[in-house]
Amino acid sequence: MRRTNTFEVVPQSEEDEELLRRLLDASAALWNEINFERRERYAEPDGDVWDISEYRGRYGGVLGASTVQQIERKNREAWRSFFALQQKGEANGTPGYWGNREDGRELRTYIRNTSYSVEWGTYSRLEILVGQDLKDEYGLDRQERLRLEVRGDPSWNEYDKQGRLELYYDEYSDRFRAFQPVTIGTSRLASPLADETAALDIGANNLVACTTTTGTQLLYEGGDLFERFRKATREISRLQSKLREGRYSSNRIRSLYRRRTRRRDHAQDALARDLVERLHAEGVSTVYVGALTDVLDTHWSVEANAKTHNFWAFRAFVKRLVCTAEEYGISVEARSEAWTSQECPQCGSTERTTRHGDTLTCPCGFEGHADLTASETFLRRHQKSQISDWRTRHCVSRQQQTNVARPMARPVCLKWDDHRWSESPRSCPNEEHTNPQVASVGR
Repeated sequence: MRRTNTFEVVPQSEEDEELLRRLLDASAALWNEINFERRERYAEPDGDVWDISEYRGRYGGVLGASTVQQIERKNREAWRSFFALQQKGEANGTPGYWGNREDGRELRTYIRNTSYSVEWGTYSRLEILVGQDLKDEYGLDRQERLRLEVRGDPSWNEYDKQGRLELYYDEYSDRFRAFQPVTIGTSRLASPLADETAALDIGANNLVACTTTTGTQLLYEGGDLFERFRKATREISRLQSKLREGRYSSNRIRSLYRRRTRRRDHAQDALARDLVERLHAEGVSTVYVGALTDVLDTHWSVEANAKTHNFWAFRAFVKRLVCTAEEYGISVEARSEAWTSQECPQCGSTERTTRHGDTLTCPCGFEGHADLTASETFLRRHQKSQISDWRTRHCVSRQQQTNVARPMARPVCLKWDDHRWSESPRSCPNEEHTNPQVASVGR
């Protein structure tokens, strides 16, 4: 299992910081040269983007041969990804540059797994390889590496194998940060406490509505998060409209993009972690999540599409959810959730129901929270399918089957406070209207 440690890197002196900046700047310059050459070859009718010049002689003295190799490899990976997306008709342009000399380069580099070491403890530190020219200029011994302080609390300080280190300068926070991919053995993972099941409805107004076979319902609200995302988007558009002709971005615009993405990703990571920990405590071993095609088909409005795809980044969230659930031995399965948002749990109608905001109503008398009802219907549908398959395999009657469903408990509403998902003191909207006669799963 692959995971990533994220931590802050702190130079111990002004001289160390200057050396580190030069290392990252040279890496950006190397990336830009390689990328320029490949883009030029791509524009030629018979050009071969894989046939590029040799750069170790020019950059090896500053970066070290292994770092030059890693940046070449990373650029090659970017171009392979571009061609793969191009075949699918999803490519948005060739790989870009890491800034430029006039406006400032993006300070970033990649260090081979054998060219750095991390020690965790009271005085955690990172040691990275630099080229001999920089060693001579800054007085480092021939076998010495640049030593930097490390700050942070890594989730995985014990691992079987470390991967390529990504080291970059974060302009927004004025800090150096690092990503360290690691491989974790299965012996370090948790196991499910029971064999319960959960279903998730990933929506446009509420980010996640969850129902479990234990009777628990969770609702993660997203209105405030989306409004901040939309406010940042409007500011980006305003700044782009003021750019002079021929320019497409600026340091300020790039900073806003990074800040917007970082806020969203932080909330997504925290949501996946909070949700999985709660499900693990409930004994859940399997989570059903709606297939992406169903989400695309059922979210009908422009605003809903903006929330679901641009802001919420459905694919990215599901990937985070799968990775987090793996740590607890919980499996995540994509299943069809077609019509669950329109189906009445009382009479089964999909044509007579009406959805207004977060409320789902039906002429039969049902009224309840739309997203919580959808997750309940989603779970009931696939639980029945699972039970039917099990009964067929084992040739038992309906009366012999054990019903594992429980009545629904009071839904738990959670809101994001920029640091964690906290339970809201007020009740979930519309939950008091839910018909108690249909508030159970798997009947």
